[in-house]
Amino acid sequence: MSGDIHIRVEGRAGRITLNRPKSLNALTHDMCLAIESALDAWTGDDSIELAVIDASGEKAFCAGGDVQEMHRSGSAGDYEYGRAFWRDEYRLNAKLFHWPKPFVAFMQGFVMGGGVGISCHGSHRVVGGTSRIAMPECGIGLVPDVGGSLLLAQAPGRLGEYLGVTGTRMNAADAIHAGFADYFIDESDWPRLILNLVEGGGVGAVDRAAADPPDSPLSRIRPDIDRLFTGERLADIVTDLGNDGGPVAEKALEAIRRNSPLSMACSVETTHRLRGSDDITRALDLEYRFTSRSMEHGDFLEGVRAAVIDKDRAPRWRHESPSAVPAIDVSRMLMPQKDHPLGLELPTWAA
Repeated sequence: MSGDIHIRVEGRAGRITLNRPKSLNALTHDMCLAIESALDAWTGDDSIELAVIDASGEKAFCAGGDVQEMHRSGSAGDYEYGRAFWRDEYRLNAKLFHWPKPFVAFMQGFVMGGGVGISCHGSHRVVGGTSRIAMPECGIGLVPDVGGSLLLAQAPGRLGEYLGVTGTRMNAADAIHAGFADYFIDESDWPRLILNLVEGGGVGAVDRAAADPPDSPLSRIRPDIDRLFTGERLADIVTDLGNDGGPVAEKALEAIRRNSPLSMACSVETTHRLRGSDDITRALDLEYRFTSRSMEHGDFLEGVRAAVIDKDRAPRWRHESPSAVPAIDVSRMLMPQKDHPLGLELPTWAA
């Protein structure tokens, strides 16, 4: 695991560098535990002013969690490995959300799923020209998790519903518009900025280095999104999209037809339940209700098979269409988890 992630102290900064570039820096269980241990150690260390997280390679900061072992164990009937991974990962997400010092994330290339969870809850979220941020979990039979459901619920207008069910990739300006990032800084300036932070220049250096982001295509189509994604249920949204016939609606429907109907229906529901909230514990609990059941009662194993294992891109979902998900199925996936609770125990500084 030591080769997968490089954690050290440099000057006044705690430094975390993901180092699995050939795997798009996909996040493993051990990497989650290592980051959590570092945050715990640095919290009470007065010599450390802030933390910086970045990643090796140009293609991705972190393209998600490493789901292959989850698929292997789940296919063998062992659902506890996945539940343990999610419990530990969600605890890390909550700690990062509440971390009392500045946490600066440099997010190049793909930032998806688990990558969002270890960056977008930080205090200073930096994107650049290559950044592509998304929550594409519905495509593998999950819901936007790692606290991403809270980010979606806090996004302006109906962007949360749209981004959750379509998995649309945002550029840097889109991510800032949607509330997933804060600063646009040219990536050629990142090394110099990190050196400044390490040498004790203070987190204000991030503000001073920021530039105006480029154009946001997402902001241009937001009036259509806000009009088309007001439905109470996924089926209502699909009906409105089908009746519209415009380019935004057609592109959204194309994405929706590829994804798990059950996952999308639950994503819409979690977005609605969390709207107006700033409680990441509540968001993570809702997400875990779904993910902890996703192997046995959802589409996760089939989604990973089709996208990652066999790569045939032909998943056989439990429901025939986005309009065919009964409300009772959504309720069952999101009911309180009594048999395998999340048990999110946090230190006093993160409570």
